[in-house]
Amino acid sequence: MNAMPLRIFIGWDSREPIAFTVLADSILRRASIPVSIAPLRLDALKAIYTRGRGPTESTEFSLTRFLVPYLSNYEGLSLFLDCDMLCQCDIAELLLYPLADPGKAVYVCQHQYTPKHQTKFLGQVQTAYPRKNWSSLMLFDNARCRALTPDYVNTATGLELHRLQWAPDGLVGSLPIDFNHLVGEYMPNAAARILHWTLGGPWFRDYHQADHAGLWFDAYDQLTGALRVAS
Repeated sequence: MNAMPLRIFIGWDSREPIAFTVLADSILRRASIPVSIAPLRLDALKAIYTRGRGPTESTEFSLTRFLVPYLSNYEGLSLFLDCDMLCQCDIAELLLYPLADPGKAVYVCQHQYTPKHQTKFLGQVQTAYPRKNWSSLMLFDNARCRALTPDYVNTATGLELHRLQWAPDGLVGSLPIDFNHLVGEYMPNAAARILHWTLGGPWFRDYHQADHAGLWFDAYDQLTGALRVAS
């Protein structure tokens, strides 16, 4: 087992800081291996990320996620997750898949679905395209992702990036869908290993009643209860 912590990058959006915090805590509570968790914040990346935000980019981290291999010095494995998730498993389980299917550049949940809704949180337009949501959780083998340079990330189209056109099809590995369960798009599954409120999370007032919202609020209560005790 590599003694280095698993590098985990979580998308940061200034409208959803609590989502980042609860997700990070849910990972830390269950991890059986050392991990390091970093937010992908636009203001911390402005020296290398220079493109403006496009009209279809629903979050501040829509494209910065593809800088993860560069930020990892193209070494080892790194994990990216959208912030609107909740981890209900030991994150070390993900590391079994590169061992079972080595040689891939990136491992993703290969969703095959058409969005049910035309809009999502805060009235954002829901854009449909092949491989949608594949990039919302990515386990990178960084050395095999050298195509993802800052220059490429700054100039490639959003579809080229999100559809993983920087990696040949044979180098895109598959993860079980329950590592990225799309709440509201799939039938409810409280046992999913990672829940993903892609349409809008319970931290938004309009989504307090979303499927599995109670699990997120339980995690929030665990975190805030621990903070009250610590203070």
